[in-house]
Amino acid sequence: MSEPNREQGAPVLPREPVPPTEREFAGYQRLVYREAGIWLSPAKKALLVGRVSRRLRELGGLSFGAYLRLAEDDEAERVRLLDALCTHETHFFREPRHFELLEREVLPRWRARGDTGTGEGRRVRVWSAGCSSGEEPFTLAMVLRHHLPAEEGWDIQILATDLSTRVLERARQALWPVDKAEEIPRHYLRAYMLRGVGSQEGKMKAGPELRSLVRFQRVNLNDGQGLMGRFDLVFCRNVLIYFDAASKARAVERLLNHLSPHGLLFLGHSESLSGPGWRVRTVMPTVYAPRPREAARRD
Repeated sequence: MSEPNREQGAPVLPREPVPPTEREFAGYQRLVYREAGIWLSPAKKALLVGRVSRRLRELGGLSFGAYLRLAEDDEAERVRLLDALCTHETHFFREPRHFELLEREVLPRWRARGDTGTGEGRRVRVWSAGCSSGEEPFTLAMVLRHHLPAEEGWDIQILATDLSTRVLERARQALWPVDKAEEIPRHYLRAYMLRGVGSQEGKMKAGPELRSLVRFQRVNLNDGQGLMGRFDLVFCRNVLIYFDAASKARAVERLLNHLSPHGLLFLGHSESLSGPGWRVRTVMPTVYAPRPREAARRD
């Protein structure tokens, strides 16, 4: 007997997947923690279901259990899973006190001295860890280029990294909705951003001068592979909130290992390194300078 009300030739869409069992969710918890250092609390089960269900439908209605086994065995699928679970919310000039510190104190001091104080002369290296869709590294590019002009010999290099390959591709385009312009001070907007016309109307793009300062790379803070050298400024804001105490400690140690002895580490407004054991001193809330390992061990 044929089914009623089904149009001939209509595609059969995959059903909504059944939510994972507690055992399956525990498997996702272990996988994500092992790969990214991110702990999915039980409260995050709905987030997992919401963000992974689309991929299951794309794969023809795969179950959560089958997809877990696929992600365990296939590195590319693990990357897709992590992409789906990452949250990306960011703005230009987010947490403005950090940029005020750079503009009022740090960069004028470097410019007056003629170097960064690290023995590298006028070469400035910056790491934006957890760069999301690019607003943070391009904010840094605007501020640094404005205060440290190329004609004075300042060589600025900004490394923008993220765990998500999908969001890195968006960041590489350096293209945003034009309403994002409201987040950028007028003098920076006029100097460094291009307004889209024609097919790009309603969008804005970073100019070629800014784009030449930023390069992008996938980096997992949980293992830190692929990074070399030290940076004068490290921005890792609103990333550590997703880590438990152990993975946070590992990530911070990796950040500090890539921070120059005279550099600065910037964290998010709800993150801190207060208490003994951290080899840093507080410059202002959520901004830290490294201390030697020996001094940290004495605390």
